[in-house]
Amino acid sequence: MLGGMILTVTLNAALDVTYRLEAVARHEMNRVEAVASRAGGKGINVARVLRLLGEDAAVTGLCGGPTGEVIRRDLEAAALTDHLHPIAAESRRTLALVERSGATLLNEPGPEVTPGEWEAFLERYRGLLGLSSAVVLSGSLPRGLPGDAYAVLAAIAGDGGRPVVLDADGEALRAGLRGRPRMVKPNADELARLFGETSSTDPVAGLRGLCAAGAETAVVSLGERGLVALAREGAWTARPPRVMRGNATGAGDAAVAALTLGLVRGLPWPERLAQAVAVSAAAVLAPVAGEADMRVYRELLPLVRVEQA
Repeated sequence: MLGGMILTVTLNAALDVTYRLEAVARHEMNRVEAVASRAGGKGINVARVLRLLGEDAAVTGLCGGPTGEVIRRDLEAAALTDHLHPIAAESRRTLALVERSGATLLNEPGPEVTPGEWEAFLERYRGLLGLSSAVVLSGSLPRGLPGDAYAVLAAIAGDGGRPVVLDADGEALRAGLRGRPRMVKPNADELARLFGETSSTDPVAGLRGLCAAGAETAVVSLGERGLVALAREGAWTARPPRVMRGNATGAGDAAVAALTLGLVRGLPWPERLAQAVAVSAAAVLAPVAGEADMRVYRELLPLVRVEQA
């Protein structure tokens, strides 16, 4: 077991706005039933779920402008430790349209980060590693950052003896693997974008590709079908006992939180995966990303089916 807080990195922090409505009517006026606004971005969502699971978490990354100030005030209100690094450009907003049938996301591209701001953040990041038990690198990269930003951050953490969990997409994921993260967790679509559609029918083959490219272990989330994991100890599938209907936008972040917590606490893989599936399913029932229905989590946890693949 490692000591210290889990540090989550959100380089493209956002103000998440969630609209709930019966159904979206395209090219017509839509009446929103409820609206929620809060600090977001994948790493911030991970930190929120870690707190629900009883683990200390701190947030770092980049934010700026009036939207960045709103993000920081919300983190303070949520009692999340804020180590975000200020930049000059305006942080982005994301919009989730949550209907009864599912959710539609509209994500702004994010700010332009200067080379000087990136170097200043790296210096701050190095200082935070000494207080950390593990690092979570997740989400998109804002404009201006090098394409290998996650590889750089993972390598710095690895040199300091801190395990890294990487959750990214596309080239950010591909390049990040060169930093040799301890664990990588794409979803099925992200895995298919790297290795083609065959990974949809044979996810273990895709996970082998991730490990060959630099990850020590790999987990893919398959939505309502649960998780598949590949580690030195073996391969497993983990499935929820029933399908949850709701807002799945934060389910992957919830799984990352549980998997990282299992890593830090040295839990056996079947236990890690059961927790990740249960909290991911419970997150689907929460109204906004970064939350989970913990009553449902406790109900589902002993019912998750974990089998060797």
